[in-house]
Amino acid sequence: MADRYPAGPRNLLTDVAGLRVGNAQDRRIGTGTTVVTADAPFTAGVHVMGGAPGTRETDLLAPDRTVEQVDALVLSGGSAFGLDAASGVMDALRAVGRGYAAGPHRVPIVPAAILFDLGSSGDKGWTSNPYAALGRAAFDAASEEFALGTEGAGTGGNTAGWKGGLGSASVVLPSGHTVAALMAVNALGTPVIGEGPHFWAAPFELDAEFGGLGLPSVFPDPHHAITKANARRNTTIGIVATDAALSQAQCTRLATAAHDGMARALVPSHTPHDGDLLFALSTGAVPLAGPGDTLAIGHAAAGCVARAIARAVFHATSAPGDPFPAWRDRFG
Repeated sequence: MADRYPAGPRNLLTDVAGLRVGNAQDRRIGTGTTVVTADAPFTAGVHVMGGAPGTRETDLLAPDRTVEQVDALVLSGGSAFGLDAASGVMDALRAVGRGYAAGPHRVPIVPAAILFDLGSSGDKGWTSNPYAALGRAAFDAASEEFALGTEGAGTGGNTAGWKGGLGSASVVLPSGHTVAALMAVNALGTPVIGEGPHFWAAPFELDAEFGGLGLPSVFPDPHHAITKANARRNTTIGIVATDAALSQAQCTRLATAAHDGMARALVPSHTPHDGDLLFALSTGAVPLAGPGDTLAIGHAAAGCVARAIARAVFHATSAPGDPFPAWRDRFG
C-alpha cells in the first residue's frame, strides 16, 4: 500500500498557519462556543446540506457577494440562541480595530452556525442569553492549541447512542498545501458501526488517532438507519481550512466537496432533521500549482472531516445527566 499523506504537527485546524481556535463552555449549562480567527481576514465560503440549519451572515459568503473575506467564524451550541455568540466576537474584534471598512466605521464580519444542544445535560433555564459572553470568551482564548471532545461548541453534542463533541484533523499534501477540519458533532445518525466500537470513519484514520480499531468483520443492514429517538435535537457543523490560495467561489466548492466526509463518518447524515453545514476558509498563503490542486484539496478536506468527527466522539467525556454514554465509557 502506498504511504499515506501525513497529518500536520498538531493534527488540528491550526496546522493551517495563521489560524487560531478558541473554546469557551459553561459546564453548568452544558453548552459552549468555538471561534476560528486569524490576525488578518481570510476568504470563506459555505455549503448547507442539512434540512434544519441555523445560521448568521452566511448569505454574504455566496460567490457573487461584495465582501469576500471574514474576520472570524463561529460554531455554537444553543440552537438559535447560540447565534448571539457572534455578537460577542464582533465586540472583541471591534475593540481591536478589526472589520470591513464602511466609511469611517469598521464592521467585523463574523458568520456563524449553531447546533441544537438544548436537550443535552445541564440547566438551560437561563434568564439572560449567555452566548455573547461565551463568544467573547472563546475569541479571547483563541490560540494554536485547543482541546477536543467535550469542549466549545461540542460540549452539549450527542449522536445516536453516543456522546458527541468537538474534533479536528489535518493533512499535508505532496503539493505543500495543508488541509484541516474542525467539527462540532451533534448528529441524528451514528458515528459507530452497529454497537461499536468501530468507527465509520476508520478507512480514513491516520496514526491510530481514534483508536486504530479498523473495520469490523460483520456489518449491520445498510438499509436500517440508527438514529436518535428524538429527531429534533441535531446538527453537525464545521469548518474546513487550507493555506491554498482559493477564491470565494473555490472555497464554496471546497465546502461542498468536504461534505462527503460527513456522509462517510455519520450514518445517516444530511437528514431533514439535521442542519449540517460546512464553512471553508483559505488563508491564501500557498499558491496553486495547477487545476489538479483543487481536486486534491477537496478530497483531502472530506477525509479530514471524517477523521475530525470520529476524533470528536473518541475524545468526548461524560457529564452528569447525559442522555448517552461517552464512547470512552464503553470502550476507552
